[in-house]
Amino acid sequence: MGNSATDDEFYRHFAFVINHLMRLLKPGRVVAVDCMNVPAMKGKDGFIGLKDFRGDLIRQFTSRGFIFHSEHCAWKDPLIEATRTKALGLMHKQLMKDSSMCRAGIPQYILAFRKPGDNPNPIAHPNGLDYFIGENEPTSGYLSHERWRRYASPVWMDIDFSRTLNYRAGRDVADEKHIAPMALDLIERALWLWSNPGDVVLTPFMGIGSEVYCAVEMGRFGIGIELKDTYFKQAKKNVAGASAEKTADLLA
Repeated sequence: MGNSATDDEFYRHFAFVINHLMRLLKPGRVVAVDCMNVPAMKGKDGFIGLKDFRGDLIRQFTSRGFIFHSEHCAWKDPLIEATRTKALGLMHKQLMKDSSMCRAGIPQYILAFRKPGDNPNPIAHPNGLDYFIGENEPTSGYLSHERWRRYASPVWMDIDFSRTLNYRAGRDVADEKHIAPMALDLIERALWLWSNPGDVVLTPFMGIGSEVYCAVEMGRFGIGIELKDTYFKQAKKNVAGASAEKTADLLA
C-alpha cells in the first residue's frame, strides 16, 4: 500500500486492514505497529519537512474502536540515517551553512493498540523477566526488575538494528533482500509482552517473514500475508529454518 498515489488513497485501503484486525483479534489483546514519520518532499508535497504518520495511525486505529495502549520510541543513530538517505536536514554541512534547516533523525516507534474487553487468556510471567532481548543486558541488581525497567522505558536505547533476517538468513547471494528488514529485537519484545506461547500471531505485511520467524522461534504459531512473490518465497525459507532450529532444540 506504500505505492498508493496519495495519502488519502493509502488510508482508504488501510481502513480495511484495521477493521479486519479488530474482527480477528481476541478481546484485550494487542496490535503492534512498527512505524516512522514520513519525510515531506519539495516536489511532491510542496515543502521539506515531516508528515505525522505516527499520529495519523493513532487516529485511524482509535477511530475504529481500538484503545491506544502504549508506545515505545526506539533510538537510531542519526549518522547512519544521514549516510543512507542523504537528507538535507541531517547533513553536517547544513549545520555550518544554515542550521534553521537542521532536524533530528526520524525515530522508530512501536505503537500498541488494544481491542476493548477482558483478555480471556492472561499473559502471565510467574518467573518475572528471566531473559533479556536487546543490547547491554543488565548484569547486577534484581535482574528481573532491571530488565523490566528497560522493557517499560518509553524510549528503547538498546535495540540492535543490525540484527535482522537479512543478517541472520542472508547466506545465499541469490536470496531476496528486504529493503527495510525489521529488527528482530523489536519483534521479540512485542511477542514477549503481548502474546503467550502457543498463541497465533498474524502479520498482514509479512515481507521476508521476520514476525512469523520470531513467533516460531518463541514457541508461537505465525500467519503471514505477503503480496510480493520473491519476498514470500524467502519468508518460507526463513520460517522453515526457524522450524528446524526449534525442532532441534526440543529434541536436544
